[in-house]
Amino acid sequence: MPVITTHPPKRFTRPDRRIYRLQQVMDATGFGRAWIYELMSKGEFPKARKIGARAVGWDSLEVEQWVTDRLEGRA
Repeated sequence: MPVITTHPPKRFTRPDRRIYRLQQVMDATGFGRAWIYELMSKGEFPKARKIGARAVGWDSLEVEQWVTDRLEGRA
């Protein structure tokens, strides 16, 4: 009798790169809004990008790399 194999259904996987909104940036860094914008103005934090008429977002990979650099003492 032949063996029939079935494959599990493909699930949607979230891309590694995504847009972080301010709350996600605050959660990732532990910083508040004012301090994030202060660091951005000094060029010490990834810049927010305009993503809509009244919305900005951050590249998740840039934010995560920034956090990693701080934790590993590379900043």
